[in-house]
Amino acid sequence: MLKNHLRLFADEYGEIMENENAKNEYQNDPRLDNEKWASVLVEAMPYFKKWVGKTVVVKYGGNAMLNEDLKVAVMKDIVLLSTIGIRVVLVHGGGPEINKMLDRVGKESRFINGLRYTDEETMEIVEMVLSGKLNKDIVKIILQEGGRAVGLSGVDSGLLCAKKIEKDGVDFGYVGEVTQVHPEIIISLLQENFIPVISTIASGEIGDSHFYNINADTAAAKIAVALKAEKFVQLTNVPGILKSMDDPSSLIPRIPMPNIDGLMKEGIIDGGMIPKVECCMIALKGGVPRTHIIDGRVPHSLLIEMFSERGIGTMIY
Repeated sequence: MLKNHLRLFADEYGEIMENENAKNEYQNDPRLDNEKWASVLVEAMPYFKKWVGKTVVVKYGGNAMLNEDLKVAVMKDIVLLSTIGIRVVLVHGGGPEINKMLDRVGKESRFINGLRYTDEETMEIVEMVLSGKLNKDIVKIILQEGGRAVGLSGVDSGLLCAKKIEKDGVDFGYVGEVTQVHPEIIISLLQENFIPVISTIASGEIGDSHFYNINADTAAAKIAVALKAEKFVQLTNVPGILKSMDDPSSLIPRIPMPNIDGLMKEGIIDGGMIPKVECCMIALKGGVPRTHIIDGRVPHSLLIEMFSERGIGTMIY
């Protein structure tokens, strides 16, 4: 079994890298190509042994979702991980696409304290964009890349249950927070070697017939906890957590969870990074051993993180 997985990894990873480096000056030297692929396999081997059979939850959004080339690159990574025996669950958002559709129908996007105000009409559009268009687009790409995927929303099989968010008396409409995760449908799909692709629409609790718009980062973290995942990865629009926001070389590659509060007080973790880190904390406190914030704008960043010594982005553990 391990030999088969290794052969698949070499074939799939080699095909990806050949496509990425088609114009590389070494492409025509088979000896150097063989050395390169041997080096890749040697470096990847311990990570391969570590992750085969484990569950990894990936939250997907940002520029990696808007740029078509990056979208395909992410899906190639997802298919590769699944092909070699890693149980991948993909959870996606879609804020920019929702904004586009609201603009198209002439409805204003409203945000209150960073949360989208979601009235009944907006909720219908959110559901249509996330569970209809985006979810099926992602599934289609995975199928085209040779993977096996099934699209779900949080409503399917009661996967996500939520209650209405109310903060300081402010009404956000049909915006909810996850109260329960019932992961049985995901587990069943993983056991059959499918890649679950999940949009974050949730049904209300017992007695509540409404659907709710859920923050995808938070939903992904709670799904990772429910699945007892080994790794939770957020694909973002930044390199990771930086000591200096304007200096990519100031990346902090590893942060123990007890150090997070201090970095927040220092202002190093600030602004839009705070909710992403808070989602990592949800996952860690729920028993997920490793969480990652990585740059989804870097092609094949998932492979770099999973199978190389250098890794990418910031790991919080």
